Amino acid sequence: MAQPLSDILVLDFSTLLPGPLATLMLAEAGAEVVKLERPGKGEDARHTEPKIDGVSIGYAVLNRGKKSIALDLKAEGAVESLRPLIEKADVLVEQFRPGVMDRLGLGYEAVRAINPGIVYCSITGYGQMGPKRNFAGHDLNYVGDAGILSLSRGPDEQPTMPFALVADIGGGSYPAVLNILLALRERDRTGQGAHLDIAMAEGAFVFAYWAHAKGVVAGEPIGNGADRLTGGLARYRLYSAADGRQIAVAALEEKFWQAFCDVIGLGPELRDDLADPQASTAEVARLLATHPASYWEPLLAKADCCCTVVKTPAEAASNDHFAKRGVYDRRVRIGKRRVPALPLPIAPAFRAPPSSDDAAPDLGRDNRYFGLPDP
Repeated sequence: MAQPLSDILVLDFSTLLPGPLATLMLAEAGAEVVKLERPGKGEDARHTEPKIDGVSIGYAVLNRGKKSIALDLKAEGAVESLRPLIEKADVLVEQFRPGVMDRLGLGYEAVRAINPGIVYCSITGYGQMGPKRNFAGHDLNYVGDAGILSLSRGPDEQPTMPFALVADIGGGSYPAVLNILLALRERDRTGQGAHLDIAMAEGAFVFAYWAHAKGVVAGEPIGNGADRLTGGLARYRLYSAADGRQIAVAALEEKFWQAFCDVIGLGPELRDDLADPQASTAEVARLLATHPASYWEPLLAKADCCCTVVKTPAEAASNDHFAKRGVYDRRVRIGKRRVPALPLPIAPAFRAPPSSDDAAPDLGRDNRYFGLPDP
């Protein structure tokens, strides 16, 4: 059965994470993705550690299965040499600051003049318009501006860094894929393309929908680590076992909370964790610290109370549940090794069968294929 995007050609001018992850998801669903990079060095991600046989693992897992063109976009005639590809392309993804593609002669209006049906996706930190449109930034800046960082940043003397690149992926890659698919669906009806303005800082807002309801709409204060979902209740937070392993207690519903309390032996006087949250939290912490995580894990699993031992990435990758679901079945070739590919949220029915040679392309490998000079 043909994949949903098997007839879609994507030109990828993006670098690092947000754009490359978005185009990887499109490729996973069958799209042909052509990555454009500068000659000689390629994009910066090619040179990041760790590496296998001199190949960046981070670059390889984000760019497997794509084609590569090396082209100096500032060189005379560069745009004209890309014209045949632009004419055939369905999607273009770029991640420069606003105005850069215009200066290169590859802005939306110039590209639309060549191909009116193209879906042109621009991913930036703050969008194509507004006072901060040209501000430099990274994920930490975007989630800070979106108000998310203030919700659970840890103690003031040693703030906790967020583990996930929420703005890059959740505010950039995912909205890019979603809106590209919506624009392609709209093109099916009208024949017209679109310019998609994806702003990573804005895309991060939805990850704290409850904070929007409480802090923005209701106007109630939200303290650092003091709310229902950020550690303000004994029933939804992290605790340390005797061996230093963490227990994720997420027993929000009363039936789960009571089952958890039965497992650890929490006294009835502290089970109302709204009455005295600090006292309830302190006693839960004391009880869980009396035994190692290996003691608690089977008891919590049997109680089925939304409480689990926190796993490392390596433990998660070897977990029997994920193995049975085939999460790590797909492999990517890096150097002489085949290693687990980055799991993607694409339904199995839409993916191609795992390839035995699903590697990231060498820089400029496909120049000749597209009629371009060697890099």
